[in-house]
Amino acid sequence: MMNSKSYKIIERERGREIYRHCMALTYTTESAATGSRCRRRLHLHCKHRQKGVVCFFYAGIFYKRYLLFLTILYITGLITCAGPLLSLLHPPPPPPPGSLYRSQELFLKLWPEIQSDNSSVVELDNLWRYRRKLKEQKLCQNTNAHQQPVSPTLQRYLVIEANGGLNQQRSSICNAVAVAGLLNATLVIPHFDVHNVWKDPSTFADIYDEDHFISSLKDYVMVVHDLPDELMENYNFSISAIPSMRVPAWASSRYYMDEVYPVLQETRVVRISPFANRLATSIPPHIQFLRCLANYKSLRFSSTIMNLAKVIGNRMTDKSSSFGGKYVAVHLRFEEDMVAFSCCEYDEGETEKSEMDAARKRGWGKKFTLKNRVSEPGLNRVNGKCPMTPVEVGLMLRGMGFSNNTPIYLASGRIYKEDRYLEPLRKMFPLLETKWSLATADELASVKGYSSRLAAVDYMLCLYSEVFVTTQGGNFPHFLMGQRRFIYNGHAKTIMPDKTRLVVLLQNTTTSWDGFKDEMETMLAESDRRSIMVPRVKKSTRKGSIYLNPLPECRCLWESQNSTSLSVTPAFPKDRKYGGPRLGEE
Repeated sequence: MMNSKSYKIIERERGREIYRHCMALTYTTESAATGSRCRRRLHLHCKHRQKGVVCFFYAGIFYKRYLLFLTILYITGLITCAGPLLSLLHPPPPPPPGSLYRSQELFLKLWPEIQSDNSSVVELDNLWRYRRKLKEQKLCQNTNAHQQPVSPTLQRYLVIEANGGLNQQRSSICNAVAVAGLLNATLVIPHFDVHNVWKDPSTFADIYDEDHFISSLKDYVMVVHDLPDELMENYNFSISAIPSMRVPAWASSRYYMDEVYPVLQETRVVRISPFANRLATSIPPHIQFLRCLANYKSLRFSSTIMNLAKVIGNRMTDKSSSFGGKYVAVHLRFEEDMVAFSCCEYDEGETEKSEMDAARKRGWGKKFTLKNRVSEPGLNRVNGKCPMTPVEVGLMLRGMGFSNNTPIYLASGRIYKEDRYLEPLRKMFPLLETKWSLATADELASVKGYSSRLAAVDYMLCLYSEVFVTTQGGNFPHFLMGQRRFIYNGHAKTIMPDKTRLVVLLQNTTTSWDGFKDEMETMLAESDRRSIMVPRVKKSTRKGSIYLNPLPECRCLWESQNSTSLSVTPAFPKDRKYGGPRLGEE
């Protein structure tokens, strides 16, 4: 016979089984009748046992969970139904002004008016009306101080590796000359890193006149082609085997004397890689002079580049004969890699997105897919960080008053989707030329496929243009603007558009042509004002270095070169046809 204790255990287990069965039915069926039958069954079981405490315990749990399930179901339905209603009552805010690319639409709307309006308020012959004067005229210090002579057995050497594109490498070279002078070291001709985007294996001698570089610095910094064999033997005749010293960005001259100089004294050779931006902009005047000397006198392009630039330049001036050989040079950064790097969006939709994702992966690997990296194309455009398209450049220049017969030299790499994006600019300026259109394939053979050499040719064509138009920040326009200010004593015309204001105007597809022109003429006047401003600060800053603003810090070099009638820039031969004033002309 079953005792009382065993009976209780069996009844308790039976109650649990009924409870589990009811709960399973509750979560798997929508029938209210099924739930009701389960409750009655559980109630009868409780009555049969006459042990209400245990039964009510299970029934209470069942009712609580059943009510919780109904509550969750109700809230879910409420959210599902209310979401669309709330979005209708409170729609998302409109995109901020300037965040969307509408330039192509604006061009199509304004093109009939642009076509019929060929009035010109800008004449290239009258651009040289501003004269910049320096208020501060201090006596120049002695710039003929030679580097202290050192015995060959005690000679110390500085090895640097310049990374980046043409002008980032140029910055590294100038900084290396300054650091070598500071440390009283011999500079080894800089090595260039091969960037995984540009893939240009050019050496120093491929781009610059190596002999001129060495000879022009000989009274200040000794420069050699290679390290002596006695030192190379210690490193198995491999530069890369020399330990690389990590120097922080924008390191001060004091850092070099405290941290680098002792190592140089001990090992006789110091290698710094990478070397981009590894020297502060504000340094002692006699060291700053070396940086000025390197940039404005010692770095001259190789004869191959100079001869090609002369050929292309003379053809450009021939095509500009109606303007006295003067032309406008536009630096356009709308190549595929630049568009991809900017993370900006234009009007190609999913096709463009797919192409840009592939370009970013090829050039920068997983850099743009990291979890902490946020891409905001609209914000980039509002902040003026998106590369201008050719149609935007055309609208801007026509709006500023340049007529359709203005000669334009376009300094650029291969334009992204050139057939589509370049056509509107050619319509607005039929006299548009590039190095590809002005030179034959044979003439370009020595530079084709080498991004830095091609950029050097563009640099020279922009240097001697009557007007230089910059459309994107970066080292190229900064170095070029500084060089033009230096050789023309600040009298060079440069157009620097206010892109944060321009993107707002270009997004407004309801604007009139007359209204757009008024805005552009105001922007041109503001650009002219900024172009002739003399920096008030006495020392260089990262945004106002001697590469962008050579005066007043490089004034002593300019005066010394001007007084001896020596060339201070990699100029063309005397028979060049380029317009614009020569150095010191009014």
